[in-house]
Order: sequence, then C-alpha cells, then structure tokens
Amino acid sequence: MPHEQIYTNAKIVTADDVFTGTVVVRDGLISEISEGKSQLSAAQDLNGDYLMPGFIELHTDNLEKYMNPRPGVDWPSDSAVLAHDAQIIGSGITTVFDALSIGDVNPKGNRMMQLPRMVDAIGKANQGGHTRADHRLHLRCEVSHEKTLEVFESLVDHELVKLVSLMDHTPGQRQFVKYEKYREYYQGKYHLSDAEMENFIVRQRINAEKYSVEYRRKIAGICQEKNLSMASHDDATHEHVTESAGFGMQIAEFPTTHEAATLSHQLGMKVLMGAPNIVRGGSHSGNIAAADLAGHGVLDILSSDYYPASLLQAVKKLSELENGYDLPKAVATISLLPARAANLSDRGEIRLGLRADLVHVAQAGSQFVVRQVWREGNRVF
Repeated sequence: MPHEQIYTNAKIVTADDVFTGTVVVRDGLISEISEGKSQLSAAQDLNGDYLMPGFIELHTDNLEKYMNPRPGVDWPSDSAVLAHDAQIIGSGITTVFDALSIGDVNPKGNRMMQLPRMVDAIGKANQGGHTRADHRLHLRCEVSHEKTLEVFESLVDHELVKLVSLMDHTPGQRQFVKYEKYREYYQGKYHLSDAEMENFIVRQRINAEKYSVEYRRKIAGICQEKNLSMASHDDATHEHVTESAGFGMQIAEFPTTHEAATLSHQLGMKVLMGAPNIVRGGSHSGNIAAADLAGHGVLDILSSDYYPASLLQAVKKLSELENGYDLPKAVATISLLPARAANLSDRGEIRLGLRADLVHVAQAGSQFVVRQVWREGNRVF
C-alpha cells in the first residue's frame, strides 16, 4: 500500500487561488486536491489554517552566522550546518540555496578560509540525510577580488552548485553609489579606523580595475558552458542590465534603481529583492524599496537574505499592500517563481504530481507563524 497523508480543513494556497479544502499526499507527491473537508478519520484537521507550498530560498548567507557566532569564534562547521538547517526549516524553507561568498571584501575577514569547510560540511550533511531542508549551493562571486576566478574554477563542478551570482561591491557604483553609505556600512560592520577605511576604499577600487571586467566575462562563460543558472547582483543602470541579459542571466538580484528593475523584468530576468526590505519598509543601503517595485509590478522573487523568518512575514505584508499582490501572488514570490528561476520543475506550488513540500501556516495576532513543515511528505518540523 502507498504511504498516504491527508490534510484537510485548510486554506490551500495554490498558484492563483485560496480555498478551503483537502490535500492528499501519496509517496511524497501531491496526489489529490479538492474543495471541502474530508470525513476520513485519518485526515489531519488543520483548523482553517493556511497550507502553502514549501518556500524556496535562493540567496541566504545565514550559515555564516553559525560559523562565526561571535567575533573571533569559529564554530565547528558540521554543527553550524545543522543549526542553520534547523532555522531554515523552522522558517518554512524546504529548498535552500546556501550562498557562499568567493572573494572576501572584509579586510579583517576569514570567509575565504572558511569556504572549503562550509562546502564540505553542507555536502556531507546533505548526502548523509542529516538536513531537513534540501540544500543546494549558490556561489557568490566577488569579481573584484584577485582570487575569485581561481577559487570559482575549483568549486564549480561540485554536485550541489546550482546557482552562481556575479557581484562587485566596489565603492561608488551599484549598491554603494553613495560613498557615505559605503563608509557607514563597512566601517561600522568591520570596526575600521578612518585610516583603515581610506586604505580599504583605495584597494577595492584598484582591484576592481584589475579584475572585474575579465572575471565577470570568464565566470559567465563557464556558467553558460555548464548550463548553470546565473544571477546579476546590484545592477543599477541600463548598461548593467543589458550586459547581464547578454550573459544569459535568469535572475536580477537586488537591482538598486527603478530603471534597472524594470528593464530586467522586461528582458525576462526575474527580479529578486530582499524580504527584510519589505518587512522594514526600505533598503538599509538607501536604494530602491522592494514595495515600490511591487507597486510597479516588477517584483518577482523574495529572498530572506540575512533573516530566514523574514520570508513569511514579507509575504503577509506584501499581500496587505495595495499593489496587486494578493496572497497567491505573494506566496509565489517565495515558491513558484524561485523554483522556475532555478530550473526546479518538481516543486514550488501545490499542484498534482509535484513534491509534497508543504508548510502549515497559522495566523497569530498580526503575523503568520509556521506550525508544521513537510518535505516530500515527511514531517520535518
């Protein structure tokens, strides 16, 4: 007999509707969807709460918090991965692309030294069945760093690498057009003196002139050859966007202007913005607000970035704004659209035949909370 679960009396959020009904899961796949309440004794009553598809996170550096819980503290990587995974699944995220940075812009940082350990720990935990979410790797390539191309070439054939983004955090452009914002962010984050900050800025600009153009072109070419999904990062101008489109990028991460977001959308790239931007009401860098892009109909995907629980809270807030994003469309920004952008055709919505990656969501006061999570029909939270 096939393994079967029945979830009933739930507000089922499909790609284009919300209705009270029942979902039947057999052998990890969605086998039946119907309106109304099941009378079968085996059915689990969700008490009128929401049943949503499992969330898909394309860009989170949350793992780094567990690798370095305090300044100067390096936590064992295997333990860090499992702690990160617990927070991810508890936020309703059933598929996560762990974003690992190649090329450290922190003058006091050790990201490059930690990178091999993080890759190994994620791969070992995933392969051993110890993670509750489905983990993939997203390589974030800082094209202005001298070691980026070399390290990228050493990692690109790892079986979990499924997404690559090209970044350039050189001061005076893209995310940090305003120098005062660049100083505020990096000097505050890395506790640099004024002299250290000035030297840091000079070094970043010199490295960008040496490496950025060549590394962007070479890494994009390798991704095209290997048919890897690609994302731009912090595009700000028409020229940035047309270059990204020319490289065949499917995702536009965090465009910083209306112009860049609108053109990216028009050229077929899915515009990804931070869920914390929605929750907080704006960008911490002083760039375009994600809610403004939603109001213009050019917001496609939300990412939790540095705060996993922000996905669900952003969905609620987005669905309550007067911007054309009802609940199904808001939920699609964290499920269906990221699945399509990452070429995942077996998940991302509640539809017959897809994986039973599901999230039981209740309303608690003014916010949504995750009550239960299933991955391929197995209860994981």
